[in-house]
Amino acid sequence: MTEIVVAKPTGLCFGVRRAIQRLEDALSTQGVVYALGMPIHNPQEVDRLSRKGALVVEAPSDIPHRSKVFIRAHGISPDVYAELEAKQCEIIDGTCPFVKKAQDHARSLSGEGYHIVIVGDNEHPEVKAIRGCVREEGVSVVGGADEARSIGKYRRIGVISQTTQKEECLAGVAAALVASVDELRVFNTICKATVERQQGIRELARNVDGVIVIGGRNSANTGKLFDIVRSKKTDVMWIEHAEELDGRWLAGKQRIGIAAGASTPDWLIDQLKTALATSQGVKGDGRL
Repeated sequence: MTEIVVAKPTGLCFGVRRAIQRLEDALSTQGVVYALGMPIHNPQEVDRLSRKGALVVEAPSDIPHRSKVFIRAHGISPDVYAELEAKQCEIIDGTCPFVKKAQDHARSLSGEGYHIVIVGDNEHPEVKAIRGCVREEGVSVVGGADEARSIGKYRRIGVISQTTQKEECLAGVAAALVASVDELRVFNTICKATVERQQGIRELARNVDGVIVIGGRNSANTGKLFDIVRSKKTDVMWIEHAEELDGRWLAGKQRIGIAAGASTPDWLIDQLKTALATSQGVKGDGRL
């Protein structure tokens, strides 16, 4: 009989849950709402919200005047916000408070004359929004310590992080920069929920025969959970939904772990549990 163990915590983080609830509330009372960018990095949840009336667009130019517009948890830059206001749009702001904090630090450090180094993915919407809060010539985005060493010489550098980064990555960037500047200020803007999920999956990986990570393949934080398990040499499978389960991977495993990214809704996790329970004998629903 196979035992299923669910990582703790797992699934939607506070910021994403809060944002999606605001969008659902607006859809239930106001009808069509334009979502600027995918409202959540999970295709199945986006499909569900679209059926309720959410219209996903990629730019303010795609939004008619005086429309209702949802801002996802990743936030937007001040310039984009100004565009929406100029169109007299009603803004439903789902920006995560932790993302706003990172934006505030970037804005403040830039105003004080620091060159800003953002630890993260340059193409991620959260990083784009943070970049928009500072002078374009006064910011660098790095993915790790090696990139940090190559950004050039600055007298004063302020470091912040995309909220879903690994703490060791932020620490590595700070260590790489400290010897080359007169003044270095570092703000740990990594969300506590991200840290807790990464700690939880490390513990899970040590206590099971294999881990199923469920979440959108466009989700950065889900990808990091997958990478953590793989780095522990534990067998791991990344799926978006229960239909992608591979029975060959399950064969022979006595203890299977489940972990979900911060943008994976509860209903997808529940579907996975049900699929596992019906595919073979399953013992319990333990949590580490």
